[in-house]
Amino acid sequence: MTAQPLEKPWTRVWPKNIPKSIAYPDVTLGELLHDAAVKSPDAPAIYFSEIEMNFRELDKLSGCFASALQGLGVGKSDRVAIYLPNLPEFVVAYYGTLRMGGVVVAVSPLYKARELSEILGDSGATVIVCGNNLLPFVEAVKEKANVKFTISTGSEATPAVIDLKTLLERYSQTPKPVELDARKDLALLQYTGGTTGTPKGAMLTHYNLIANAAQFSTWLNMSRGGEAHVSILPFFHIYGMTVAMNVPIYTASPMILIPDPRNTDAVLQAVDTHRPTVFCGVPSTYIALINHPNIKQHNLRSIRVCVSGASPLPLQVQKQFEALTGGRLVEGYGLTEASPVTHVNPLDEPSKNRPGTIGIPISDTDAMIVDLETGARQLPAGEVGELVVQGPQIMVGYWNNAKETKNALRNGWIYTGDTAVMEVDGYFRIVDRKKDMINVSGFKVWPREVEEVLYEHPAVKEAAAVSIPDETTGEAVKAYVVLKEKYRGQVTAFELA
Repeated sequence: MTAQPLEKPWTRVWPKNIPKSIAYPDVTLGELLHDAAVKSPDAPAIYFSEIEMNFRELDKLSGCFASALQGLGVGKSDRVAIYLPNLPEFVVAYYGTLRMGGVVVAVSPLYKARELSEILGDSGATVIVCGNNLLPFVEAVKEKANVKFTISTGSEATPAVIDLKTLLERYSQTPKPVELDARKDLALLQYTGGTTGTPKGAMLTHYNLIANAAQFSTWLNMSRGGEAHVSILPFFHIYGMTVAMNVPIYTASPMILIPDPRNTDAVLQAVDTHRPTVFCGVPSTYIALINHPNIKQHNLRSIRVCVSGASPLPLQVQKQFEALTGGRLVEGYGLTEASPVTHVNPLDEPSKNRPGTIGIPISDTDAMIVDLETGARQLPAGEVGELVVQGPQIMVGYWNNAKETKNALRNGWIYTGDTAVMEVDGYFRIVDRKKDMINVSGFKVWPREVEEVLYEHPAVKEAAAVSIPDETTGEAVKAYVVLKEKYRGQVTAFELA
C-alpha cells in the first residue's frame, strides 16, 4: 500500500504557528513529572475538593509509591492495576508505578468482579490499587487472578489489604534507579474492544504517551503553567489519561479533579472556583451542562478551548456551548491504540473549524482512507473506506495477542475499524464504525447521519440510532430520543420521523 504524496491536502488549512513536526523529549513519564517538580515546585498540580497539591508534593508522593512497590518486590515491567476514579491517589499511583519501571493497567471503577477478573487475568497484574468500596470485587477475584498485593486508599491495614497512606509514610521518596528506554519500555496496558469488541491490552510505551501529550498540547497552543484543566474525563480511559492528566503534567499546569463526571453541580462549582481554561469532554457532558437548570448562574467565560471526542459532536451542542463559554469547542478523534488523539479541528481561525468532521491529522501524524474489502488500496478524496493512521503515538501491539496485532497493525499503519471519508482539502469525516453500519435492503445507513437529523429538531435533547432485525429488509433503523423537559408530552414520534 502506497501512502499519499509528501504534501498532504490538509497542509493548506494547517493552523498558524503550529509546527508540522515536534521534537519530543526523550524521557519517561516519571521523569516528566520530576522535571515539572524541579522547574515549578510550588505551582499547583492538583485541585480536589479542599485539597491543593503542588508539583513538589505530587512528585514526592509518587517517588514514595515507587519505593514502596520496590519494597514489596515489584520489579521492572511488572503490571500494577489502578482501580480508581479521578482522585489524587490515581495520579500518585500512576506516576509512581511508571517511575520504578512498572506497567500501569487502568481499570474502570464501574467494573464488577467479572470484568475485573478478565483484565487482571489477562494482564497478569500482581498489585492492585483501589478504594474501600471496591474491595469486595477485588477479594472475589484476586486469588484466581494471582494478585499478590491489594493497596486500598482508605482502609485500616489488615493481613489482606495494605493502607496506601501508611505505605507511603514508610518509604523514601527516592526509589532505586531503574534503567528505562522511553521508546521501547511499556508504560501502559490499556484495555479496549478495538475493532472486534473483545477486550485487548493495547501496549503503549512512555514515548507513545509523551508524544501524544506533546502533540495535543501543541495543537491547543498551551503555554507552560498557563492553563488550568477540568479533569472530568476518567483517567482510566485513554482519552482522559492523556488530555486530562498527562497533558497537564507535560505543561506543568493544574488539573481540577472531577471523580464523578455525571455530577454537573460539582463541575460547575469547580469552574466557578478555579477558573479553568481547558475543558475536554464528550458530547453527553456538554449536553448535560447546557441543560443544567441553573447554568445561567455560573460563569464559564474563563474557558478558552474545548475538545470533544469519543462520539460525534452535534452541531447544535457545539454552538450552544461556545455561546456559554465564549471559547472554542471543536471535535477531534482518537482511539486507544493511538494514545489516543490523531485528528482535531484547527483552532486558530473559526472558519477552519468544520462541523461534522474530526478535523485534520495533528503534528507528525499521517492518515488515509483505504478500501473496506482488502484494506490495501488507497482511496481518493470523497470515497468512503476505512481510516488508517500512522504516527509516533501508535501502539506497539496488543498484549499476548499476535493475531489481533497483525490484523490491526500493517506496515506501520493502525487500521481503526472506522469508516470515514477524506474531503478534498484534507478534513476527515467519520461515517461510522464498520460494525455499526446498518444494512437496510442492501442500502448502507450510518447511525450518525440519522442522529444529526434528529438533533436538528428543537425538542430533542439526546438521540441514538441503532440497528434492529427486520424480516423484510434484514435490518432496520430504530431511534431512541430524549426530549427536552418543556416538550415532553407535546411532541410525538411521528413529528420526529
